[in-house]
Amino acid sequence: MRNAYLHIGMLAAACILPLQNAAAGEAAAGQPLLHAVAAAVNAAELKSTISTLVSFGTRHTLSDVRSDARGIGAARRWAQGRFADLSSQCGGCLEVVTPSQTFSGPRLPQPTEVMDIVAIQRGSGDANRVILITGHLDSRVSDIMNSTGDAPGANDDASGVAAVMEAARVLSKQHFRATLVYAALSGEEQGLYGGKVLAEYARKQGWQVEADLNNDIIGNTHGEDGVRDNTTVRVFSEGTKALETPAQANRRRYNGGEVDSPSRNIARFMATLAHRYLTNLRVKMVYRTDRYGRGGDQVAFLDLGFPSVRLTEAHEDYTRQHQDLRVENGVRYGDTIEFVDFDYLAQVTRLNLVTLAALANAPAPPKGVRIAGAVTPNTTLSWQPQPDAAGYRVWWRDTTEPQWKYSRYVAADAAQPDRLTLNNVVIDDWFFGVSAVSADGYESPVVFPGDPGAF
Repeated sequence: MRNAYLHIGMLAAACILPLQNAAAGEAAAGQPLLHAVAAAVNAAELKSTISTLVSFGTRHTLSDVRSDARGIGAARRWAQGRFADLSSQCGGCLEVVTPSQTFSGPRLPQPTEVMDIVAIQRGSGDANRVILITGHLDSRVSDIMNSTGDAPGANDDASGVAAVMEAARVLSKQHFRATLVYAALSGEEQGLYGGKVLAEYARKQGWQVEADLNNDIIGNTHGEDGVRDNTTVRVFSEGTKALETPAQANRRRYNGGEVDSPSRNIARFMATLAHRYLTNLRVKMVYRTDRYGRGGDQVAFLDLGFPSVRLTEAHEDYTRQHQDLRVENGVRYGDTIEFVDFDYLAQVTRLNLVTLAALANAPAPPKGVRIAGAVTPNTTLSWQPQPDAAGYRVWWRDTTEPQWKYSRYVAADAAQPDRLTLNNVVIDDWFFGVSAVSADGYESPVVFPGDPGAF
């Protein structure tokens, strides 16, 4: 009996280890375009954007909308003009739109127009599939209703808007299969209204939103905890879907999927890209929608069922967030530009660009991913064929592993292009998923089987 157990273990090892090595070899090769867009990010461009936004004094949602020198109106017009200028440099490749809605609420005591400034770069092959990058224009001080005091908002969130503008500057020079959307949002501090405006606009346009990368507070490297960290960025991602039904929740509780929402697998995708294409930047995946008691514009996308993650620096300094400009007990308060680390911001921006380009050139994530294998020693994955996929990769990992570990490739022109059976890989012991691969080697995020993982 002991020999039989050893024999089975040796077969399992023989099945798995070569696949792991093959995946590692493919990962090392990389895509030249992704290296190129990362190299094109310019810290000076990021600083220029933040300097301009800070110069408007305050960008509070309730601030002046008529002045060209101060207030949220000036900031919005500047962002619109910047997108228009970038579009002129790429032959009109960006369509600039300004979706808006009027809101009132606890932080908007009178009806207020909330306007987003959005640039759309249409894809050449799968234009209705959309990947977004977002950051918010508006700023605030200690009193959330103070719309006149100076609120530079250099890090919260001119840093995110700078990443958006740099993404548009660099990626608008390239062509992609899917559509890229660059968005400077408003109304975040007053209740996440800008995210709501854009998410609802996306739904009305019929966009198939594959991912929103929301950048909010991404430029500081010195935390209030005393730690200086310029090599880590946090990526927050929701677990179970906001729109999950009770029946779906019951199935998930039994079979798993709590850590395999589309947003979670986008976070894994980003962590892999950082390891492969960037130097000295690590993605810390945080299995939460956002920080405790706080939120960001990604929440509005999640509420409509769109996958979304939030990027935020590793160590925050709360003396520089939502604060009146002042010195108190020897501590300088306020979100001013001298506290932004532009080299670090450039690294986080590179991660955004590499992710946007990789997603937009890859096929769409597979649909209809299903799994079977109860009371057998084998596991079978099936999926609906994607028209732009040259092949698929079936992934699996231990149920406590954070990242996908083992894989096997199946070509789309095989006899059975929409399924793969993993012999002697027991369904009970692993989590499984499927990604789609293009002819030129771009790969989609992994899709976990069933409702929990469906994009």
